[in-house]
Amino acid sequence: MVLVDVDELAAALDSDHPPVVLDVRWTLGGPSGDAAHRAGHVPGAVFVPLDTELAAHGEPADGRHLLPSPADLQRAARRWGVHDDSSVVVYDDNGNLAAARAWWLLRWAGFTDVHLLDGAGGVGRERSRPGDR
Repeated sequence: MVLVDVDELAAALDSDHPPVVLDVRWTLGGPSGDAAHRAGHVPGAVFVPLDTELAAHGEPADGRHLLPSPADLQRAARRWGVHDDSSVVVYDDNGNLAAARAWWLLRWAGFTDVHLLDGAGGVGRERSRPGDR
């Protein structure tokens, strides 16, 4: 099951083995999703900046948002609290555009229990507390 809904996530967060929740809100040319994360997010969610954590950097001619190496992504995931046996839920507030990238990259890097939060557009506002970490 790739998608989990808000109620499934709420139940999972209350379980003995809650998932690692990654907030990957991002908008091309827009402000950093970090400001939205600080304003409110899913309880316990870790903000992951797409531009620096979910992309490698190269020459301008190489294109935008290059794939990071699996080793770099695995190291970053460990910093976010993701381990080999972790369940992970990723979300954004833009139709899962950035979250889908995070889902795919994590799966590509070898993490198998990764899910997208379905209908997450209002999650940052509806189910969060400012400054929750």
